[in-house]
Amino acid sequence: MRLLLTGGCGFIGSAVVRRLITQTGHSVLNLDKLAYAGDPRTVASVADDPRYAFAQVDICDPAAVAAAFAEYQPDAVLHLAAESHVDRSIDGPAAFINTNVVGTFTMLEAARTHYEQLDGPARDAFRFVHISTDEVFGSLTLDDPAFCETTPYSPRSPYSASKAASDHLARAWFDTYGLPTIVTNCSNNYGPFHFPEKLIPLVTIKALAGEPLPVYGKGDNIRDWLFVDDHARALITVLESGAPGDTYTIGGRSERTNLDVVHTICDLLDDRVGGIGGDTSRSHRELITFVTDRPGHDHRYAIDASHIETDLGWTPSVTFETGIATTIDWFLANRDWWQAILDGNYQGQRLGTAS
Repeated sequence: MRLLLTGGCGFIGSAVVRRLITQTGHSVLNLDKLAYAGDPRTVASVADDPRYAFAQVDICDPAAVAAAFAEYQPDAVLHLAAESHVDRSIDGPAAFINTNVVGTFTMLEAARTHYEQLDGPARDAFRFVHISTDEVFGSLTLDDPAFCETTPYSPRSPYSASKAASDHLARAWFDTYGLPTIVTNCSNNYGPFHFPEKLIPLVTIKALAGEPLPVYGKGDNIRDWLFVDDHARALITVLESGAPGDTYTIGGRSERTNLDVVHTICDLLDDRVGGIGGDTSRSHRELITFVTDRPGHDHRYAIDASHIETDLGWTPSVTFETGIATTIDWFLANRDWWQAILDGNYQGQRLGTAS
């Protein structure tokens, strides 16, 4: 298939691009605005492949998006482009409304125009896969059942509210216009190329520098962790086999408190680099600092992935223990990648607290 993919220079998008080029026969046009978290280096390993193409496009620009559809004539769309950091959404919600809501509307309208011109097998095969987050479902208590496809929406941050709105748009375009949309909602991703403002790379980088590791509240907020390559594999499975109009929740079945995650990172670094500054007598755990919790901080996320596991045969293949070790080793081996981000124009960067 000829796939139009948005946000392919971001963390999850680039993992999907790399897997599509190296593990499938599909071709990809990567549309990315290259905002602060978009990095062409994340797809450098496949950039010279004849099945890969890139266009610097803002998904909020209807003319540019329409031109990409007209020129590339895609067989399907994977829509990943989004503003995604909760702290940033609290500081500046407008960008999240613009990219996540208006941008998704722009993509849906361009896809609808394209779809209505198709006929026969091309029309039957066309899909618009909209990639979203489990944060749209709100917050769970310790005793609540995990999120699933029928969980009511209850977003509690500007980020999750903007993603909830985009999910509703995707479903409305299916019901109203017949555009064959599919929605996915994933848990917290982690892995190589994770942008330094997020929990795992943030803690890793600060620990290596011997800086305090700020953790919100008591560190007892719980997240389900999904290795990014498993997520990429799930999205390709949904693209190839998912049912139009359906929703798939995707998780790693790896619930951990934030403090547990931070402890794991510290212990792995102790083992690999010998403690703070190489001093084997000082564990990186000594750097943990508890700070005032952020507004509206969801207590627990959990995913019931039974639907995609049963209907499409996807299951997570990477345990958290294996995935986090792989991730830490990657960050240790690729200091040039993240150091260039820290040294460069990081556009209002906020290497703040471990969420």
